[in-house]
Amino acid sequence: MMVLYKKMNINGLCIFFREAGSRDNPTLILLHGFPSSSHMFRDLIPLLADCFHIIAPDYPGFGNSSMPSTEDYPYTFENLSIVIEQLIARLHISHYLLYVHDYGGPIGFRLAMRNPQRILGFVIQNAVADEKGLGKPFDLFKALWADRNPTTEAAFAKLVTFDFTKSQYVLGACQPYLISPDGYSMDQFFLDRPGNSQIQLELGYDYRKNVEEYPAWQHYLRTYQPPALVVWGKNDFIFTLEGAYAFSKDLIHIQTYMLCGGHFVLEEQSWHVAELIKGFFVRL
Repeated sequence: MMVLYKKMNINGLCIFFREAGSRDNPTLILLHGFPSSSHMFRDLIPLLADCFHIIAPDYPGFGNSSMPSTEDYPYTFENLSIVIEQLIARLHISHYLLYVHDYGGPIGFRLAMRNPQRILGFVIQNAVADEKGLGKPFDLFKALWADRNPTTEAAFAKLVTFDFTKSQYVLGACQPYLISPDGYSMDQFFLDRPGNSQIQLELGYDYRKNVEEYPAWQHYLRTYQPPALVVWGKNDFIFTLEGAYAFSKDLIHIQTYMLCGGHFVLEEQSWHVAELIKGFFVRL
């Protein structure tokens, strides 16, 4: 199945996205995490395109989308979600499934809160809606939120280094020889662009507003009961297992799978995840 590489102008921003599959099938929007892009779904997309219409965008400041400076564009999760919402509208997609990973969680839950009637369900891969889900690296976020100053900003900058980017891929991997260096090398290439570290700092500081929204997102889940498939890299050091199991407190139609792997579990489990998605959603 061919994957198409497209761009669309959204309010002056050039938004890159991957598209595959027939529009006659349900649409699945793939929302990537930090510090990645739609590139993280490169293996998954062809495996799903026979059953789904796939859209996988890069957010502003990530991947192949526009990267305006922080002076020219306010980098907040609210604004990123609005851009993705406008992209979906411009593509004339009325109803869709959401696949959320990491930063894709706050973007996807915002989409769902604003358009609950359009959401057909969720695939949740290492993204949280409960404060118990925040792992050790979020100590750097919390220090920044509590007192943003040169010291906490410098400490946060550790999260955009090559060593940390690579660690997100290799720590917790069950089959290390399946972890291609292409993933973390591609991510770091985009992180190293002049001005991008400031973008990531602004989003890191804005992440505090996501935590404030957790109770509202939980209320949305309890109220609207979207079907949810949780596919979790169980050795993730960024988001905890408590964060994965927390969704079961709010949702009735949910299946949770703890997969052997880390934060970027698709690097070694794309085929397994694709089969779980098909088994869960195709019969809905």
